[in-house]
Order: sequence, then structure tokens, then C-alpha cells
Amino acid sequence: AAAGPRGLGGKAAPAALPLRVVLLLGAALGSAQATVYFQEQFLDGDNWQKRWMNSEYKPDLGKFKLTAGKFYGDPVRDKGLQTSENSKFYAISSRFKPFSNKGKTLVIQYTVKHEQKIDCGGGYVKIFSSDLDQKNLSGDSRYYIMFGPDICGSETKKVHVILNYKNKPHPIKKLIRCKVDGYTHLYTLIIRSDQTYEVKIDNEMVASGNLEDDLDFLPPKKINDPTVRKPTDWDDRLQIDDPNDTKPEDWDEPEYIMDTSAKKPEDWNGEWHYPMVKNPLYRGEWKPRQIDNPNYRGVWPHPQIDNPNYSPDFSIYSYENIGIIGLDIWQVRAGTIFDNFLITDDEVYAEDFGDETWGETKGPEKEMNIKQIEEEQEKERLTEEKYLKQRFKKKLKRKKESGKDRIVRNTEKEEL
Repeated sequence: AAAGPRGLGGKAAPAALPLRVVLLLGAALGSAQATVYFQEQFLDGDNWQKRWMNSEYKPDLGKFKLTAGKFYGDPVRDKGLQTSENSKFYAISSRFKPFSNKGKTLVIQYTVKHEQKIDCGGGYVKIFSSDLDQKNLSGDSRYYIMFGPDICGSETKKVHVILNYKNKPHPIKKLIRCKVDGYTHLYTLIIRSDQTYEVKIDNEMVASGNLEDDLDFLPPKKINDPTVRKPTDWDDRLQIDDPNDTKPEDWDEPEYIMDTSAKKPEDWNGEWHYPMVKNPLYRGEWKPRQIDNPNYRGVWPHPQIDNPNYSPDFSIYSYENIGIIGLDIWQVRAGTIFDNFLITDDEVYAEDFGDETWGETKGPEKEMNIKQIEEEQEKERLTEEKYLKQRFKKKLKRKKESGKDRIVRNTEKEEL
């Protein structure tokens, strides 16, 4: 839907109406020719459920709820879809009027907030053809584009950019690191008709390039000439064995030796042998030390020729019948909030929309979170202080009671 009631999240509440007008006017001024295919901000309360469809491919899928979270910049504007159950698969999607991006720029943008400090789970979106069966959306559903952050443990903290080409997904070869600080962040993917792309986080470019170069869609343009062989006298060994190095005479020692200090158990029946133990003198297989190869000529430059199997394709970037956006993810620890979805053909509109949504609430969101942390720390300090005071009073009471007992015992001794 274009920038209308459906695209902005239904009829906004009266308090949100001025914001809606401001957003539309601001974006319109930024780019008068922008086409907005999809725009969702969840400004109309529970009406989002009329526009988004939960998958039914399995009965125990996780449930989404509409909330701004524990901390936010604005209680209305920051409401989004939040995962609510741990260790669950989630699958939900929303449909819009189908379109083709042939000859146009395609911009996919949304915000992600991992306020639970996610340890393992997806935060990406998928773009589908309009013929997707939404009720059976799953990880096996064929998609056009997959984009967004994915986090799992200390190793996986990256932004996916995966494009479908001839029914096969092709991931970007560049490593793009995602944000992991628990605040809301703006993710933008731009695919242009000249087959270049750009990835932005918080309206700042973090990666760019050419689709053909950075994703393995096509065979390479050049290949090694199969008719040419490396010269037999070409030495490409960087280091060689030192011909003057010799093995020490005392090098060869067995790896295991008998433990002659062991004694046969008294209840042992039959033949007994000393057990074998690791030889502390064992030094492994001897190898001569390495030295720089005086005849090293570098890596042999294999002559290349045009690849006969290569054929250019100037439509890699384009997709027909784009009509559905979806969340198909797994999360160990739930709590991620998705908001401010946008699909458009205009980069300026997307940047302005990001500034007027995420850009205006990111500061207050962080301030609220810092204040909550400080209040929680103060609460913990007071609780600990109260505990220590109670502990001190009990100790003092025991000490007084102990002193009284001593006086009573001394009096009884004197009387006796």
C-alpha cells in the first residue's frame, strides 16, 4: 500500500495524528516522486492483527505481542511486534499490492530492538512473491530477499544479505557486523537497477558494492588457461628445510616406557607386566628447521582467459510480483521488537523516514534505559544496606544476650 491509512498502520489514535501528518509531509518534501509499497508503524493499536497473518505450519509457533518494551523513546511511536516466548520459532507476514522493481531502486528498511540482550536468535526480515501461502509460512518457504541481523553466541553477530537467483539463495561474501547493545537500530538495504547495493545501519553506510562481485550469482568472468602449465623449474616454496640442520644423537626416544617403580598387586593372579607411561624424554618426530628459500620466485601467475561459461545478466537485481514481507525466525531468548517497516523505491524518502521515526526516539529511549538502570542499582543498594543493618542488629543482640548469660553464670558460681 502506498503512504495511506494501511501503510501507516491503520487509523492513528488522535494523539498520534499530528505525527502521522508530520511524517508524511517531511518525507514528501524529501522526495516528491517516492513510491511507498509498504509502510507499517503499528500506530492504530490492535488493528495490526487485520494486516498481519500468523503462520499455522506448526501448532507451537511463538506469539507476537504489540508493545514498546521496557524502555522506549515514545510509548506510542515505539510500539512494535515483540517476540514473547523463549525457545520458539516465529512466522508472521503481511501482504501488500504486488509490484516489480525492474528498472527501479528497491529499499527495504525497518527497526530492530533486542532489549533482552539476545544471545541466540534472528532479527531479519524476508521478502516474498505474492503467491506465498501465508498460513504455511516456514523456513522452507522460498523467498526473494532475506535481510537483517542474526546473533548466536560470540561468533555469529552479522547482518544477512541473501538474494534469490534462479531459485537458489546467494549470501553476500562480505562480513557485516550487526548491533548488539540492546537499543533500537535502523537497518536499510538498498538494491539499485545498476546492480549495485548498499547496507546502512542507523542511516550510515556499513557496506556497499556490486551484486555480481559480492554474491556468487554467475560463473567468474575469467578462468585459468587450462592449456598452460606451471614451469617445472618454478619454485614457489616460501621456506625449505635447512640442509645444514642435523638430528641430535639423543633425539630418538620411545613415546612410552615401562614404569619400573610400579609393584604387582598382592591379589594379582597370572602373569604381570610393568604398566606403560608417557616418556618425559620423548620429543616427537624430528624435523629440520625451516629457512627462507633462496630460489623462491613467488606465486606463479597462471595466465587467464575469458570464461566460455560466463554470460552477463543485467537483471540480477530485479524481482517480479513482490507482494509479502515476513518474519520467519528462531529465538532462544524472546523480547525482540520489530517496527517502522518500509519498502519504497526512494533512498531519500527512506532516510528521512528513518530520521523522523527512529532518529527522534533513539535519544529518549537510551535516557529512559539509563534512568531505569540507575534506579535499579539504587534499589539494590538500599536492599543490601537494609540487609546489612538487620544483620548487624542481630549480631549486636546476640552479643548482649551472651553478656547477660555470663553475668548469670558468674552469680550462680558465687552463690554456690
